[in-house]
Amino acid sequence: MNKVWFVTGAGRGLGAAIARAALADGDCVVVTGRRLTHLQGMFAEYGERVLAVPLEVSDQAQALAAVEQAVARFGRIDVLVNNAGYGQLGTFEDNLPSDADKQFATNVFGVFNVCRAVLPVMRAQRSGHLFNVSSMAGVSGMGGAALYCASKFAVEGFSESLAQEVAQFGIKVTLVEPGMFRTDFLDASSAVFGERGLQDYAAFTTKVKAASAAGNHQQAGNPAKLGEALVRLANTGQPPLRYLAGSDAYGQVSAKLTAMLAQIDAWRELSCSTDGATG
Repeated sequence: MNKVWFVTGAGRGLGAAIARAALADGDCVVVTGRRLTHLQGMFAEYGERVLAVPLEVSDQAQALAAVEQAVARFGRIDVLVNNAGYGQLGTFEDNLPSDADKQFATNVFGVFNVCRAVLPVMRAQRSGHLFNVSSMAGVSGMGGAALYCASKFAVEGFSESLAQEVAQFGIKVTLVEPGMFRTDFLDASSAVFGERGLQDYAAFTTKVKAASAAGNHQQAGNPAKLGEALVRLANTGQPPLRYLAGSDAYGQVSAKLTAMLAQIDAWRELSCSTDGATG
């Protein structure tokens, strides 16, 4: 049976590539994003197999309405891809509290909102697959991206816990942890730098901005291949909880975990010293 996908942030980048890969596999897709006319134009060639719906993921009411439209059209939702998000970059102190609020409103609470809307549908079906798009930055922190990393670390903990809660209903959860892909992620239209401009961080910030500009649209990752990979995982009976996308993600996360285990082992005695009765 062909699947019904629900993809957030489908207007460009990874979201658009994932939607197109699912359509190429013969599935139906609900494409969502902030610009309805843009979505309709992008996917017009697929006719009735696509439903374009406006969605600002930070708005719970819009998430519920979008899911209602999806079910009214296709009767079910088999695969949810929580892809919508952006990068709030710059050092922590160069960002305002409002910058942190906006980052979490989209990258974290947006995921919560869409899951709240979709999970009742999947529980009723006793089946479904959630893909929550995190990042290699959700496993390995990066200087100059503290808020973005914090938001993706939150998605990691949420997804790992949620997977244990919904498995009883036949619902699977996969964290997608991409490395650097050739998308608009580093464009000014997506990535945002904190603007406090503290002098103590000036040299560091200049280095981060230069690296971002140099890497923009030069990344190794191919969005179309990521879309194909998610289709493959959606058709797998026992998909992984975590999927590292890209050789850079594999290398960076592997190095982080190896170093982390070494540090844990080095301090094992002190860790265990806190056991025992008081007194």
